[in-house]
Formats: sequence, C-alpha cells, structure tokens
Amino acid sequence: MAADPSTAAPADAKALSDTLLRRLNALEEGTPEHAYVRSTLIELNLTLVRFSAQRFRGRGQPMEDIIQVGTVGLIKAIDRFDPERGVEFTTYAVPTVVGEIKRYFRDTTWAVHVPRRLQELRLALAKGGDELEQSLGRRPTVPELATHLEVDEEEVIEGLVAGNGRVAGPLDTLDGEDECGGAAPVRRLGGPDPGLEKVENLESLKPALAALCERDRTLLHLRFVEELTQADIGERLGVSQMQVSRLLARTLGELRGELLADAGS
Repeated sequence: MAADPSTAAPADAKALSDTLLRRLNALEEGTPEHAYVRSTLIELNLTLVRFSAQRFRGRGQPMEDIIQVGTVGLIKAIDRFDPERGVEFTTYAVPTVVGEIKRYFRDTTWAVHVPRRLQELRLALAKGGDELEQSLGRRPTVPELATHLEVDEEEVIEGLVAGNGRVAGPLDTLDGEDECGGAAPVRRLGGPDPGLEKVENLESLKPALAALCERDRTLLHLRFVEELTQADIGERLGVSQMQVSRLLARTLGELRGELLADAGS
C-alpha cells in the first residue's frame, strides 16, 4: 500500500478499494481495524469527491467547502455499500456524493449573506402570501401582507428584497410585468441553454459508462458514434440483430437508471 493512499493510481485505487470494501463488510463496527480500513477507503476515493465537486464550480461557494461536503457523501457511500450486490463502488458512490452536495446548495446556501431575522421573515411572507392568495384569488399586495402578518409595510418590502438572496436570479418564476409596470426580467433575457443539461447528463454518465464491460461500451460506440444499424452491429460482433436489440435496451436502461438516481439525489 502507498504511504499516502490518496496518491494511488486509479487502477490500483479501484482494486484496493474492492478488497478493502469486502474486508470492511466483514469487520465489526467500532473496532480499531474497522476504523483503519474505513479511513483508508476514504483517502483512496477522495478523487471521486474532487471529480464530482467540479460540477459545482463557480456557484459562489469555496471549492474546499464543496469537497468537504462531498466527502461526507463519500463516507455515507462507504458505510452503506454492500459488495455482495455486485455493483461497482464508483457507480454507487458518485450519485451519493453528488446528492450530498446538491442538498448542501439547496438547504444551506444563500447567494448573499442575509441576517437570520430576514430569513425567518421571508418564510413568514411566503406562508402568508400563499394563504392570502388562496382567499383572494390573486397575489397579495404589500399592504395586505403587512396587515395579515401584523408588521410594517417597510418590513414586508425588506423581507421581499431579502428573498432575492436565497438563490441567484430566480428569473423563471417571473412573468408579465413587474411592480413598476415594466417588462419582467424573464421577458428581457434569453432562455436557458438546452445544451447545459446535455453536458451535465454526459458528466453524470461518465462513471456509469466506465463501469460497463468492454462489449457494452463497444456496442454503444458502434451505435451512437459510428451510427451503424443494428444489423451491421450484429455482423460486426457476430451476433443476431435481436441480440443487439436486447443488449442495447438493457445497457441503455442501466444508464437511464443511473441518471434518474442522480437526479433524485
């Protein structure tokens, strides 16, 4: 074993991780040996965390914090992984790490610093606004919100402005005209780039593609890179067209499941 497990080559790290995961599963939790094997596994797989963290670069949070949160996800993956299921550890760990980082951004981050008093006021305004909208049949005005919550109108305005710090630019929720009668920002700006989702999906698929056997990767290459027909692929691989169809359906189903699992994390 290398002096520093985190410096091990990818192939060596994978082989050693497989061995240590089986060993960890057989050890009693709380023993010194269990703690040592677990710590070694964390160091060996920190590359997975750094790889996953790159997807969240440029979102206003220090990369060190993102990696720290991702490491929590890695630890959860190690503790929950069952080597007897026959699933590659990377296939299981990456969605777990990404899911932990996504929860961090969803639950704990604000685009700008907002005092706790205003955070709580924003929640009260959101709840009160929903209640008034149900009874009025329209969005409530600032005076109506102030009366409903028994606060000053200035506080309502302050809370509404503070709500803009929860996320950076919730433009897709705006429509029609703004409060000053001008066109809402969503009308003045371009729409989202549909290619961004494709890039994210491709990044999410990389670990799953790497975990496929050589035959399945070759099958996908022939179909979607060389754009061969199923009949041509069958001739190339020496199997029937029906077998090609079944193999493609199974492989694409596995990849689709990985994407859905990632999206639900």
